[in-house]
Amino acid sequence: MKKGIHKKIVGLAMALFILTPLLAAAPTPNTPDVLALNENTVGLEYGQETDLGERDPRSIVASIINISLGFLGILAVVIILVGGFKWMTAAGNEDKVNEAKKIIVAGVIGLVIILAAWGIANFVLEQLMEATTNG
Repeated sequence: MKKGIHKKIVGLAMALFILTPLLAAAPTPNTPDVLALNENTVGLEYGQETDLGERDPRSIVASIINISLGFLGILAVVIILVGGFKWMTAAGNEDKVNEAKKIIVAGVIGLVIILAAWGIANFVLEQLMEATTNG
């Protein structure tokens, strides 16, 4: 019982140790003085006031989706490579070969799902941008 609690405490401490510098270095938005703003300027320069940049939120979402799906695609390829490595080092052991085949099939299925998700997300975002822009 004490060993399980000890592992949880150590895990929590390690997570806090890793996250503390990241959270401390996170940029904080500049909050404008509410009294200095009048009704003509409120909301017009939100990108400058909040330090969020001048990019369109739709393109930001598209970039986040593309980056995350790209990362998942790399992860799926690594899984396929791990399965291939296990197969090559199986030395004729049928159990290890079957396990490697299962890993490769899972990686390929994951890659197909990721590519389908990218295609669907790309289509939806293009249609959304086309429908919401002037012209």
